Amino acid sequence: MKPIAVLLVEDHTIVREGLRALLEMETDIEVAGEACNGREAVREALRLQPDVIVMDLAMPELNGLEGTRQILASRPRTRIVILSAHCDDSYVEQAMALGASGYLVKQSSAHILASAIRTAHRGGTCYSPSIARRIKALRQHSGRSPRRTTEPDAIHLTPREREVLQLVAEGKPNKETAGTLRISIKTVEKHRQSLMDKLAIHDTAGLTRYAIEIGVIESSIQGTTLPPASGRRRGKAVGLHPIAKPDRRG
Repeated sequence: MKPIAVLLVEDHTIVREGLRALLEMETDIEVAGEACNGREAVREALRLQPDVIVMDLAMPELNGLEGTRQILASRPRTRIVILSAHCDDSYVEQAMALGASGYLVKQSSAHILASAIRTAHRGGTCYSPSIARRIKALRQHSGRSPRRTTEPDAIHLTPREREVLQLVAEGKPNKETAGTLRISIKTVEKHRQSLMDKLAIHDTAGLTRYAIEIGVIESSIQGTTLPPASGRRRGKAVGLHPIAKPDRRG
């Protein structure tokens, strides 16, 4: 039987190499490629057309959520399993809303990750226990799956504006941002102004704080101690809980 082709997306080389070594021990899984950020993941997903993508969230240039958004927009049949150190409700809800097939915390074992990849490949969904419990509790109380609950303004940003927002928040000057996105400096300036107009923010520091609050970047990327958005909860999980896939009809 043809092995499951997997694309690993992780910005830390030692972690990415470790994941590759562990997954290559599985006879039914093949690591088809690697990427070190969301932008590279989008490119490699189109080139390699993997069955499953294992996606980190906090990465430079393009974060995992935006990478997931762009990949599923162009290849909706791709299965994406988030593997992140973050298990805040806001990250989980955004990943589910985008169509991710699973969400594991990095405390998970290699066995759990391999099992999640197989489940995703079969069309199922799977989550670490603490995340699964919160999802089930929400469904029981409200009769719906989690949805995005971060600041509503983020929904109205275009994909390009989200890309510019991350690069601005990372401290990239306009010239470097233009080079990364392969657009003109004038176009970068236009997107920055559009961001400020939409968000009613009037300086780079304000854009950076906003990007941190909605999870576009981590405060550590900028080397700042700006506080994260309120209402986020953290937890630990080590196992895997499958959850029935929500009915997406209608």
